[in-house]
Amino acid sequence: MSKHLIVGAGPVGTAAARLLADRGEEVTVVTRSGRTAAPLPGVRHLRLDATDAEALGAAAAGAAVLYNCANPAYHRWATDWPPLAAALLGAAESSGAVLATVGNLYGYGAVDGPMTEDTPLAPNTVKGEVRAKMWQDAEALHRAGRIRATEVRGSDYVGPGAESVLGERVVPRVLAGRGVQVLGDPDTAHSWTYTLDAARLLVAVGSDERAWGRPWHIPSNPPRTQREAVADLARAAGLPPVPVNRIPGPVLALLGLVNPTVRAVRETAYQLERPFVMDSTAAERTFGLAPTPWQEVLTAVVEAHRGPQPA
Repeated sequence: MSKHLIVGAGPVGTAAARLLADRGEEVTVVTRSGRTAAPLPGVRHLRLDATDAEALGAAAAGAAVLYNCANPAYHRWATDWPPLAAALLGAAESSGAVLATVGNLYGYGAVDGPMTEDTPLAPNTVKGEVRAKMWQDAEALHRAGRIRATEVRGSDYVGPGAESVLGERVVPRVLAGRGVQVLGDPDTAHSWTYTLDAARLLVAVGSDERAWGRPWHIPSNPPRTQREAVADLARAAGLPPVPVNRIPGPVLALLGLVNPTVRAVRETAYQLERPFVMDSTAAERTFGLAPTPWQEVLTAVVEAHRGPQPA
């Protein structure tokens, strides 16, 4: 049994905690509140401000792996990520724990063709610059022999509790048989990543030295357009398809005036206006992992939203 410290209790952090606890590891989840949405048997919860490098380093002492599953508010990445990322690097160095980070594809910027781990980091947004620098800083310390680091990268996350364009704004309307409006082009190819698959790869790379020093793409199913994904979701719920249209640009602009999250989403609109496809072959072959079948992913989403059903 080894010690594992997870920063963040979102869908991926929570799933990783369950996987580790199920195999008998000593698991601690760090959050500002010291609580999670649901009890996690066999998991200790610690109230801690993860931007406090000294406190985080003390919590990570003796840990085999330090997992970065944090998720600052979307519109505050530029201000909230730098101090948190710096504290995580410091804690990894002082504790000797492997730093395994949950990342995304923002750092690649707008590309032509499927993204692989060899695609150069060329961010074209502020958020992309933040994420690219986080990995570049970790990679530099890894190459200097000061820490051991790796990162798993996914596309838009799908799963119970996941915040994405196929999340709370869409699912309840589909289940109610109502039409949905989506961000960007509803008919362009897009990769979707299941939160449980992210947790599986995260746990694998943290304890496998083959993974250290480089990023890995999370095993994900073949791309589906937003229109196809919404139709698939309705089918998984046993319902007829619903109309799918894009949110008009002027409406999105007006919403952005009063909603900081919508303003932040507009910055990365390119991800939904052109094919945004991720190749996860390397991780699948190296670690023997496969994405959860798409139908199972959507069934899990539907069941989570419907809640427990009467016997």
